Amino acid sequence: MAVPIAVLDCDLLLYGRGHRTLDRFKLEDVTDEYLVSTYGFPRQFICYLVDLLGASLSRPTQRSRAISPETQVLAALGFYTSGSFQTRMGDAIGISQASMSRCVANVTEALVERAPQFIHFPEDEAAVQSLKDDFYALAGMPGVLGVVDCTHVAIKAPNAEDLSYVNRKGLHSLNCLMVCDAKGALLSAETHWPGSMPDCTVLQQAALTSQFETELHKDGWLLGDSSFFLRTWLMTPLHIPETPAEYRYNMAHSATHNVIERTFRTIRSRFRCLDGSKGTLQYSPEKSSHIILACCVLHNISLQHGLDVWSAPATGHVEPAEEEYEQMESMDSEACRIRQELLLTHFS
Repeated sequence: MAVPIAVLDCDLLLYGRGHRTLDRFKLEDVTDEYLVSTYGFPRQFICYLVDLLGASLSRPTQRSRAISPETQVLAALGFYTSGSFQTRMGDAIGISQASMSRCVANVTEALVERAPQFIHFPEDEAAVQSLKDDFYALAGMPGVLGVVDCTHVAIKAPNAEDLSYVNRKGLHSLNCLMVCDAKGALLSAETHWPGSMPDCTVLQQAALTSQFETELHKDGWLLGDSSFFLRTWLMTPLHIPETPAEYRYNMAHSATHNVIERTFRTIRSRFRCLDGSKGTLQYSPEKSSHIILACCVLHNISLQHGLDVWSAPATGHVEPAEEEYEQMESMDSEACRIRQELLLTHFS
């Protein structure tokens, strides 16, 4: 007697006949508390992301087009905020781990495409002046257009031979150069630099440098720590302060620059895929860079929605000790003159 054998079409089971969109998860069926605890964000924010990214997530060329944009956004937020493709996360929205991975890739790509929309320096004069005023209110440092620093995010080893991503702690990482305003919103984010590169080298080769040297305002500057060299548009601390004015300058510089450290802690605390608590990002450097940038975009959007507050340091992240650099500030005499004028005008 012949026994009929059912041949299962996995795509049919996953997507449905004709690749119809499957609504695996309904926002209206769960509480706000559940959404925040599971996906890290409230209902209103999630709905905004679905509207923002919906067109990109419904592209017919994507295999996961049969999964609704809402489900894809939830899957990605679950990964960004938890740091793992846990089975319970996929079960909660009714998709497999493989589908979770594709959803994260799709949402990440859509967010990266929109990075220039949400991460940029202000352009009109009123916004620039407001930026300076906000910084001045922190510690009395004038003319500040942003604070800049680097932070490392751990990634898996690309291959055994490639040592360019091995940082000073012997771990594989990306060295991410970021600038933020006085409220912690990112103004620039370059997330692709290999972990072996010193901060000063990253800045030297970064798009940020050419942006400031060729395009941006000449009547202001960034603040950077001692890992960077003094430039006409980048004020650094004095290596050995001697006069009262120099001490006051260094204290104001430190208090103002601290904003970027608090911003790094806030981003790591919200997006646990970056803090190392669940291990390194298990992707290529390019894909890891995109995930970091996607989280940066979400950070700025969350600030626009009033969601973020300064948070306590996250645990488990990769942060190499500050590197030692020879003090070579005198090489740029114009930069030295500008800093000395700043000292005499505002701190004497």
